[in-house]
Amino acid sequence: MEQLLHYCWKHRLYPIAGLRTTGGDEVEVIDPGLHNQNAGPDFFNAKVRINGQLWVGNVEIHDKASDWFAHGHDKDALYNNVVLHVVGKADAQAVTEDGMKPPQMELSVPEHVRQNYEELLKTDSYPPCYKIIPTLSNLMKHSWMSALETERLERKTDDIISRVRRCLGSWEAAYFVTMARNYGFGINAEAMEQWALSVPLNAVAHHGDNLFQIEAIFMGQAGLLDPMSVPERHREAALADDYLFKLHNEYKYLAHKYSLKPIDFHLWRFLRLRPQNFPHIRISQLANLYYHRKASLSLLIDCNDTKAAKELMMTEVTEYWTTHFAFGCESKASSKHLSEASLNLLLINTVVPMLFAYGRHKQEEKITDRAFDFLEQLKAEDNHITRTWKDVGLTVDNAGDSQALIQLKNEYCDRRDCLRCRFGYEYLKGES
Repeated sequence: MEQLLHYCWKHRLYPIAGLRTTGGDEVEVIDPGLHNQNAGPDFFNAKVRINGQLWVGNVEIHDKASDWFAHGHDKDALYNNVVLHVVGKADAQAVTEDGMKPPQMELSVPEHVRQNYEELLKTDSYPPCYKIIPTLSNLMKHSWMSALETERLERKTDDIISRVRRCLGSWEAAYFVTMARNYGFGINAEAMEQWALSVPLNAVAHHGDNLFQIEAIFMGQAGLLDPMSVPERHREAALADDYLFKLHNEYKYLAHKYSLKPIDFHLWRFLRLRPQNFPHIRISQLANLYYHRKASLSLLIDCNDTKAAKELMMTEVTEYWTTHFAFGCESKASSKHLSEASLNLLLINTVVPMLFAYGRHKQEEKITDRAFDFLEQLKAEDNHITRTWKDVGLTVDNAGDSQALIQLKNEYCDRRDCLRCRFGYEYLKGES
């Protein structure tokens, strides 16, 4: 397998002595080079000594030497500087575009590496490398976790930058959209993002001192003022609901004034959704947050610890929603404030990524550092991913660790991309 051959070359998982070209010349690998992820040879700036002569250049790797021609390298000038062609089987002699014949060397994947790799791919257990975890040093584990934590923040930064573009360069608007998405808490995340993108914050700002009008715009843009959005068994009660009638009329006026168009209410998902997670409740909480001037990125940037950030994010529903979870759907009277667990998730998925992304944007290291500080201060998420890794002996101390493990599962384990994983590397190189 060519991918595994690449891996062995990169990590020197082969005997360092006795290497020879197909012509019998002795080969010493001084530096395998830099792995190239783009077009061109597989490794750049490798250093190899062949028959006593030092060569600095590129290395190309194939299962079979004949793949050189199958891939068109003989007609591509990018491969003229290949100083060594590493192959699993030398069934042909490579020729470059300028007519040179680079030396070739057969390299076998060590049997224990091959067996370990096949074992990782075939096992149904998660994580497949569970046996190696207790044997790893704390330094090794935490260095990999730290890298994964940064990877996850960088991925979320890409999402935020994309929202900034969709919001025509407005970081304040992108923050509102990011926060709204995470108010969907998974099941309605996409709908919440589409809704937030449809909310004209500049227009809403003209009514910032009127909570009723804010809620009218918010609910109206969500399509939730359409009686058809109410579950059928509650529709008759909704049609007789005075608050729905008032909001609907107010939204009709504001929609005409600002040329508003709501999203399709069919985007919302209600199946097996707890009443406190209904979009009506989440949108009312956001309306209250906006009304109290707390949905502001500038205020978030001023938060120096998680306590201050939680106080900023804390919100409740408006009065009507203390006794309802949808129009015409009554519930027991309660404040319907955000729970501590919900606040933690909002800090992990909204506050921390925004600090990291905005700090990168402004090139202010103190803001990006605060993102990592917040993750260290927050409790680790308790989900099937963190519990599984705990069961195999990995310590999960804080939210930084849990975010790292989510990144590990999503980007490595689920894809069986063990060749890019440091845990996978330790597993592969170990003797069976």
